[in-house]
Amino acid sequence: MSAYHRTAPPNDASSPRSSPHVLVAHDVGLLVIRLGVGLIVAARGAQHLLGWWGGLGIDNTARFFEKFGYPAPKFLAVVCGIAETFGGLGLAVGLLTPLAGAAVAGTMANAVDVIWPLGYFSGIEFPLLIGVGAAGLALSGPGRIAVDALIPGLRSHRVVYGVVMLLIAAVLAAITIGIRD
Repeated sequence: MSAYHRTAPPNDASSPRSSPHVLVAHDVGLLVIRLGVGLIVAARGAQHLLGWWGGLGIDNTARFFEKFGYPAPKFLAVVCGIAETFGGLGLAVGLLTPLAGAAVAGTMANAVDVIWPLGYFSGIEFPLLIGVGAAGLALSGPGRIAVDALIPGLRSHRVVYGVVMLLIAAVLAAITIGIRD
């Protein structure tokens, strides 16, 4: 049975959580989380890539990446900006949600690693919260109020999709973290 098309049998009193209004509330809750996490990250990515809203732009972001010990800083700054911008937009609209969530989570893992030496209350909470939220969305799926729900091949979300995407993101994040000076 698809996670997007669960319906309770009429007058099913066996589980109060299976009633249609609970499923709608679940979908609205996922939409709110997707919009919050997705648009925040997409805006940050646009700052990194394009310099919008007072952002650094790609060249200054690359300088920071170099300062933090990343090899090929401009390339990795572009990868980070693309992952944030398009991963965030994907989460916001619910498109390729496991992939979008994993891209954001992997990027935030790198941000957490950079900030980690400064301690927990030094700003690490923001990328940690965004990363955990994105990982949760990769695992849960976007809900029924999403583009994924309209595309036949993507309609039936399975937790394994999120697990696989998050494992790939974790490996790539570990490699990226490992090559830092």
